[in-house]
Amino acid sequence: MFESIRGKILDSRRIVFVTGAGISQESGIPTFRGKDGLWKNYDVMQLATIEAFYDHPKLVWEWYNERRKNIFSTEPNLGHRAISELEKFVKVTVLTQNIDGLHQRAGSTEVLELHGSIVEIKCTNCNFKSEILSEFTRIPPLCQCGNILRPNVVWFGESLPQDVWQKSIIHASTCDMMIVVGTSLVVSPANTLPIYAKQNNATIIEINPVETAMSSYMDLSIRGTSALILPEFVSIFKE
Repeated sequence: MFESIRGKILDSRRIVFVTGAGISQESGIPTFRGKDGLWKNYDVMQLATIEAFYDHPKLVWEWYNERRKNIFSTEPNLGHRAISELEKFVKVTVLTQNIDGLHQRAGSTEVLELHGSIVEIKCTNCNFKSEILSEFTRIPPLCQCGNILRPNVVWFGESLPQDVWQKSIIHASTCDMMIVVGTSLVVSPANTLPIYAKQNNATIIEINPVETAMSSYMDLSIRGTSALILPEFVSIFKE
């Protein structure tokens, strides 16, 4: 399936992955937009804005507590592990829209989390920030300063962390190959990353079971899951 660009793959020195909810879905984490997605039984605006958080902190935290329990009980799949294994052969950077930390758990060493991390918790008032892997028994949880804690994720209406975004642009603009995995590329500004790569004449590959809005923009678009396709990609470097 990669035969048409095999030479470009082997010549690659800097590969950037742009990953979305699809790769984590294969580990058992529901997507937001699929028919069985996380938004299915909820109003998005009740759960994922700062206004909703302050209006209904208990409701929002109960939902995020369940999400955290689900994420902590899952394991990286073959797609995550293939991306990590690729570091043995070439420089790899992961730009992920996911907040679950599965890339890091799989062993990837350079991961930029565009939308933050559900593992990391921060205070709504002071500078407290820490990775917390345990379930919260008090809802909503409070910081030692007395204010409410929140997941360190990017909610609708909030800006991406600018240091992460600027680094992501640099990586996208300097790679010679970009592989877009499991994302519909409808969320801005993450969906502009392939444009930065294209401006650098990078080869762009899409791996997704379904066609996306940017499939025609790709040099190669493969219909399949990351757990199935990415190990095949890594095997090219082993031959």
